[in-house]
Amino acid sequence: MEVQYLSQEHLSGFENYKYSSLDTSPLSIYVMHPFWNHVVEWCPKWIAPNLLTFAGFLFTVLNFLLLSYYDYNFYASSDEHPEFPAVPQWVWAVAALNIFLAYTLDGIDGKQARRTQTTGPLGELFDHGLDSWTAFLIPTCMYSVFGRSMNGIPPLRMYFCLWNIFVNFYLSHWEKHITGVLFLPWGYDASMVVAILIFVITSVFGRQVWEFSLPGGISSGHMFELTFYICAMASNIPMSLWNIYKSYRDRTGKMRPFSEAVKPLVPVTLFLIVCTVWVVYSPVDIVNLDPRCVYLVTGTIFSNICCRLIVSQMSSVHCDLFNWLIIPVGLVTAVSLMLPSTTGASAELSMLYALAVITTVAHVHYGTCVVRQMCRHFRISCFRNHQHRE
Repeated sequence: MEVQYLSQEHLSGFENYKYSSLDTSPLSIYVMHPFWNHVVEWCPKWIAPNLLTFAGFLFTVLNFLLLSYYDYNFYASSDEHPEFPAVPQWVWAVAALNIFLAYTLDGIDGKQARRTQTTGPLGELFDHGLDSWTAFLIPTCMYSVFGRSMNGIPPLRMYFCLWNIFVNFYLSHWEKHITGVLFLPWGYDASMVVAILIFVITSVFGRQVWEFSLPGGISSGHMFELTFYICAMASNIPMSLWNIYKSYRDRTGKMRPFSEAVKPLVPVTLFLIVCTVWVVYSPVDIVNLDPRCVYLVTGTIFSNICCRLIVSQMSSVHCDLFNWLIIPVGLVTAVSLMLPSTTGASAELSMLYALAVITTVAHVHYGTCVVRQMCRHFRISCFRNHQHRE
C-alpha cells in the first residue's frame, strides 16, 4: 500500500531546489575526482545515474550479509573463542572489492547525471538517502576485522562509535539545512580508502596482522575506535559549527530563526537517548547478546530520521519534531527494563528481532513511496534515463 509521504508543499519545493556543495578534500580533488572522471567515460549513457547509486549501495549490503554469515556475533577474530571459525581470507578480498566498487559508483553517479543531462532533486535524495543507511553498514563490516577479541573493543563501545559516525553524518545535512550548502567532510573519502586498505591487508596477511599493541597498551581495535572520535572532534564538528556561524555572520545562508535551525536536532537526540537507555540498562545486556541486530535497528531508524531531514531541507519545508519509529523503540525499552534478567533474555531478543523487521520494512516503504511520488510528479523513471530532466 502506497502512502503519500510528500505533501504538495514538498513537491513544489523540490521544483525550486538547486544543489549546492563544496568539496575541499585534497584526496577527493587531486586523486578521486580525476579517477572518477576517467571511469565515467567508460559508462554507457543509457545507464541511469540512480542505477549506479543503487548498485553501489547493494555492494555494501552484500558485504553486510556476507560477514553476517561468517561472523554474525563478531567472535571470528577472537582467539579466546576458538569455537567460532575465522573469516576466510577470500571474504576480506571480496569485501575490499565491494567497497571499492561502491565508492566508485557513488563517485560517478553525479558525473553520469551531468553527462546524460538528468541531474535533479531525485538523484540527490536517492544518493544521500542510501548513504545514510550505508553509514552503519560499512563500519559494522569493519568491526569484524577486530571484533570482540583482545585487540578489539566491546560491542557497547562499537555502538557509540556508530553513533559518532551517525552524528557527524547528520551534522553535514543539518549544516546544509542552515547554510544551504553541503560541505562534504574530508573524513568520508579518507574513511573509504582506509576501509579498502584494511580489508586488502586482512585478506593478504590474515587477521593476525592486527594483533599488536602500541605503547600504553593501545591495540589496533582501540586505534580504530580513537580515530573515529579524533576525526569528529578535531575536524568535522568544529568545521560544521564554524560554517554555520559564518553563514549567519555573512548572511549567506537560509537565515533561519533559532527555533527552526535547531528543530532537526530534536528527533535524532531523542532517539539517541531512548536507544542508549535501552542498550546501557538492558537487564540482559542486549548489545552483547546480539550486537549485529542492535546495530541494524539503530542504523535503520537513524537513516529514516536523516532521510526526512534531507527531504525537508531540499524542499524548504519545516522539519519534523518527532519520528514515529522512536515509539516502538521506547515501548521495547520500557518493557525490557521491567523484565527480570533471569527470564527476560528470550523475550527481549524476540522484541529486538520484531523491531528489526518493523523498522526495516517501514524504512524501505518510506523510501519506495517517496521515490515513486517524486517520479510521478516529475514524470520520470528512477532507473531509466528519460527525456525530461529529473
